[in-house]
Amino acid sequence: MIENREKQASFWEDEEDELTSSQQLDEKTVKRSLDELFYNALCYRSTDSYGQLMNFVTRFRFYSPYNAMLLHVQKPGAQFVAPAYRWRDLYGRYIKAAAQPLVILQPMGPVMFVFDVSDTEPGPDARVLPRAVTNPFEGLSGKINSYAYDVTVENAKRDGIKITFSKEGSQSAGSIRLQKSQSPEKLLFPIGKNKNNEIVFTQIPVRYQIIVNENLNREAKYATIVHELAHLYCGHLGTPNEKWWPERRRLIYEIREFEAESVSYVVCKRLNIHTPSDSYLSSYLKKNNKIPNISPELILKVAGLIETMGKGLMKPRKEKE
Repeated sequence: MIENREKQASFWEDEEDELTSSQQLDEKTVKRSLDELFYNALCYRSTDSYGQLMNFVTRFRFYSPYNAMLLHVQKPGAQFVAPAYRWRDLYGRYIKAAAQPLVILQPMGPVMFVFDVSDTEPGPDARVLPRAVTNPFEGLSGKINSYAYDVTVENAKRDGIKITFSKEGSQSAGSIRLQKSQSPEKLLFPIGKNKNNEIVFTQIPVRYQIIVNENLNREAKYATIVHELAHLYCGHLGTPNEKWWPERRRLIYEIREFEAESVSYVVCKRLNIHTPSDSYLSSYLKKNNKIPNISPELILKVAGLIETMGKGLMKPRKEKE
């Protein structure tokens, strides 16, 4: 079970009430429009443009990977973005008259507008800009904290994913497999607390199993888990419900591996954690002119999902979700 830690997310994250039908409609409309913006603006099929996207997304770690992608589509040269009120209140900077507003998604929004530092100018009360403008990875330890690691493993249970550790050879990091037969084994996943403040669990059948080499250090174990989760959420093993993640089992091996490596690269690089995906992508981009027929949009959405899994317990899946 996950330990409670000071200044960490609580065991059960409070969430906002469900959106009204009109709000849901508005959010779906906005997301569809932004998806179209992405597809119509850039395809990221050349290795050079894809490499630029990956580097940009890992640098903008204060926003979700998908939002970082939207920023790159609209302003590839962006350095550091924030809403107008934050520029004013925190840094004493004001938006220039001809500034280009950038649109990104926000929870319950459905959108918010942000501005790059290049579209601001100092006011009379201007303060020093954050170091993140010039050194976006400053302050990162290169280590995954125990809470984020543990809660990621716990959240995997909501999709019927059992993560086990075993002694493997030095060349084996991990693997994921489908539980082909109906397993009697159930995973306990917390769904909240009762009136006595006791944690209430639901039982979820084991659908998938991730095996991780127990000889790895915690960061390498986390990178391995991310890679295997990426295979699942990119649809490489199919899906029990296409509203949860897509069905894409027929993809060729090259595409499946490139997508999983890309997700692992984004998630781990944003934490400054070393991952073999770094070497894999660097080598591929140097040797080839074009990337496989992957889905960059799905890669970044999956990366955002896995990041969220490390921030606090999520709500259980709904069969009709």
